[in-house]
Amino acid sequence: MNSSINISNKVLNTLRLKNPKLLLLESCNNLSQLKIIHGYMIRTHIIFDIFAASRLISLCINNPSFGPFSLNYAHNVFSQIETPNLFMYNALIKGFSGENPIKGFDFYVRMLRANIVPDNLSFPFLVRACAQLEVIDMGIQAHGQIVKHGFENDVYVQNSLVYMYSTCGDIKAANEVFSRMLSPNVVSWTSIIAGFNKIGDVEMARELFDRMPERNLVTWSTMINGYAKNNCFEKAVELFQILKDKGIKANETVMVSVISSYAHLGAIELGEKAHDYVVKKNLSLNVILGTALVDMYARCGSIEKAIKVFDQMPERDVLSWTALIAGLAMHGYAEKAIWFFSKMVNSGLKPRDITFTYLLSACSHGGLVEKGLELFESMKRDYGIEPRLEHYGCVVDLLGRAGKLAEAEKFVLEMPVKPNAPIWGALLGACRIHRNAEIAERVGNILIPLLPEHSGYYVLLSNIYARTNRWENVETMRQMMKEKGVKKPPGYSLIEVDGKVHNFKMGDKSHPEIEMIERKWDEILRKIRLAGYTGNTSDALFDIDEEEKENALHRHSEKLAIAYGIMRTETPAPIRIVKNLRVCEDCHTATKLISKVFRRELIVRDRNRFHHFREGSCSCMDYW
Repeated sequence: MNSSINISNKVLNTLRLKNPKLLLLESCNNLSQLKIIHGYMIRTHIIFDIFAASRLISLCINNPSFGPFSLNYAHNVFSQIETPNLFMYNALIKGFSGENPIKGFDFYVRMLRANIVPDNLSFPFLVRACAQLEVIDMGIQAHGQIVKHGFENDVYVQNSLVYMYSTCGDIKAANEVFSRMLSPNVVSWTSIIAGFNKIGDVEMARELFDRMPERNLVTWSTMINGYAKNNCFEKAVELFQILKDKGIKANETVMVSVISSYAHLGAIELGEKAHDYVVKKNLSLNVILGTALVDMYARCGSIEKAIKVFDQMPERDVLSWTALIAGLAMHGYAEKAIWFFSKMVNSGLKPRDITFTYLLSACSHGGLVEKGLELFESMKRDYGIEPRLEHYGCVVDLLGRAGKLAEAEKFVLEMPVKPNAPIWGALLGACRIHRNAEIAERVGNILIPLLPEHSGYYVLLSNIYARTNRWENVETMRQMMKEKGVKKPPGYSLIEVDGKVHNFKMGDKSHPEIEMIERKWDEILRKIRLAGYTGNTSDALFDIDEEEKENALHRHSEKLAIAYGIMRTETPAPIRIVKNLRVCEDCHTATKLISKVFRRELIVRDRNRFHHFREGSCSCMDYW
């Protein structure tokens, strides 16, 4: 292969000497300049020289600065050549493998029909085309061609196969190729690690990562991103710390994964440090990184900082605007979300379907029924967006939360698409808020057979029955859960103190300061009882007696987290808590009183939204 390249270079050098204007190809900066030189080559018949034509095609394909039309231009040049050579076919396969993979495959087939034998440079891009399409059958055919032509032991071809099989989710095939490699390089290791991350086996991915003889920044990014994508957020930030300790400078891709992990953990102190790192290391605040920061501050409870970062972004796309609208929706700022939506549309950007999901959610949490319905109608009428199931679910939630239960039920029954479990679940949740057992029972009879393993619907329906004193139905629900082996997922609450995230679970005594925390909670309990707290057991487990219920309520994870926050933080710093479940009514009532008695601001992010507790009231206005 090296000898053929040397021959090509000698021929090109000879051509340059005979035709000095070919030297201009080397300094070509855009497609317009290339077209001028191409015209000269046609007039002087140099274009008929196969090496000169090859150089022209190569420049079109290998220079992204030439713009999106350069690939088609290369194709046009190629089509005018009577007998294209292997170099030209490889160039076109390479060019189209990313942008139009089917066409890349087509050029490979045309090459075989022209009786041109592929070389080791043909296959990496052919295999890349299969990976781009994520079509495993095409990948297997390409692998067969590789074996047929004797390139199965070429390291670059092997790397492409590991990448393709990993991308297509066939980790067994990827691992077989990888294990046969005599000297896998950093690209090989990174591809197999990405493959294990893709199927969720982060333990195996990490084992391979630790075994690597050398790593580059792409490898670190792949492992950190793998942790983040598989919800192993604490592992992601731990690995980022190791990267920093080794003196390796993270890039924008790494920081997006790290900042997203802090967002899920609700760790604003660590998130702020990551933001400082971006600034100090002079990293580019591109659209993706800027959007990640907006999302992080919003999810960590500081919508003001989210807006500030958003305003500082040099460039924004529709996802940046959507991230901010989503943050405002989570915090209950419905009118502000609508204002930013209008501003986005006026800037010339077209909203996506996910933009409307968050916008309708904002209207639902803010009780803006008419505005929400108006926006729903505008989706198809004004923007050509066909509503999806999640948009119908938002409308059901919008009507249900506002107490329009009959209207919500009618809306579900008349939907043009079959309602799914989350839509019926939204209606059931509204029945809980408004204590309507009649509609709840009808919904439950449809919903539970749809998702018989979902504990939340049994518990929700049981609590509705309990509030209306239908204890026989409560017992029926309890028995159904027992028979089907359905268990409620354990609730947990996270709180960040001094740059460390603490995880509390109900009944878990593993925290090293648990005895002090429980004593602090007892002190809090005494003080809020004096302010009128009595304890609401209606949302507690429905198969235990009242005394046990009350004890269970006082050990809910967020109460332990609040106690720890009061122990370890000082006024006026807000106490920020992240929950994996919806806040129960008792915890909501208790937290309002704690904010009043202890004069502390508490910011709680539950499964659905944010609750800002100040001076005895909550931003949700008891409407969640």
